[in-house]
Amino acid sequence: MTGRLANKVALITGGTNGIGKAAVEGFTREGAKVVFTGNNEEAGKAIAAENNAIFVRHAVQDVAGWEDVKATVRNQFGRLDIAFANAGTNTGDSDIESVTVEDWQKLLDINLTGPMLTIKAGVELMRGNPEGQGGSIILNSSINGILALAGDVTYSTTKGALRLLAKSSAVHLAKEKTGIRVNTIHPGVIETPLIQGAINGAPDPAAARSMLEGIAPQGRLGDMDEVVSLLIYLGSDESKFMTGSEVVIDGGSTAGLPGV
Repeated sequence: MTGRLANKVALITGGTNGIGKAAVEGFTREGAKVVFTGNNEEAGKAIAAENNAIFVRHAVQDVAGWEDVKATVRNQFGRLDIAFANAGTNTGDSDIESVTVEDWQKLLDINLTGPMLTIKAGVELMRGNPEGQGGSIILNSSINGILALAGDVTYSTTKGALRLLAKSSAVHLAKEKTGIRVNTIHPGVIETPLIQGAINGAPDPAAARSMLEGIAPQGRLGDMDEVVSLLIYLGSDESKFMTGSEVVIDGGSTAGLPGV
């Protein structure tokens, strides 16, 4: 541990698996006190015990439930320095002709309204910090917020919308002299348990891995620890002049036209 987040308190949504779980582990290694949310209570309790963190069972789109999340942060630590809006899904998504209104709305609630509520909760808590308002809010978008997927119209739309949600919030909070920053990250194909499961479940796992690795000019999948390193930087005081930024971490996947 190098203590880059020492004396900071972080809130992470969707912290029971994937990048969210890795962020809980990485933030605590760097000295932060962490509160995290998710739907999987069994996993949440285990992760909390392993990392000396606090788990709150909460679905990010549950408006009323945010009061319990905020109360936990206030009562346990009396401050908030970092909020990572990580929770998201593409379950039930499809192309524009096939997607149902019900699935569209469900994904909007989780992927877009959830991060909006995370920002609102984060700002409320950060404005009340004892030594003065300030903090860092990070939204987990995707390279699919830049380049859309034909078969995931809702996911692509919501991830793209996060860019302007962050920028509008960032400009407002800067003009209000709050010291609260808002940025988005845009990971490419990262080797999460979800991706590993998709590879292992493919008819030809080796071919599936090769296809996914070929998306990035670097010719490999991203590592969750690489994403966490970026999150630590954005959550630390090292990035104090960054707000309204969108940071791509994708091995070059969105840098140019493939095959040209």
